[in-house]
Amino acid sequence: MIHFIVHDEGDSVGVVVVEGVTAQQELTGWVMDQDKTITAKVLNDVPIGHKFALKDLDNGATVMKYDTDIGRTVAPIKTGEHVHVHNLKTKRW
Repeated sequence: MIHFIVHDEGDSVGVVVVEGVTAQQELTGWVMDQDKTITAKVLNDVPIGHKFALKDLDNGATVMKYDTDIGRTVAPIKTGEHVHVHNLKTKRW
């Protein structure tokens, strides 16, 4: 079962595609461009459609999703942590 998707192996976040992902759960993901599966453990509950970090991200780091810059971190984020508006902001404003 695929729990999350990643566009390119260079992305820094995965997107959850199933309901009910809970803290400490081991997930299976699909990297679309390379057509391979990977595993990751989440540290928090992550709602469907939300992101989690695939690697440690320092404060101010660029976050890549679907091979696109989607913003910068406003706090350090550990591998497996939920990534959302509380720790990620757009670079536009």
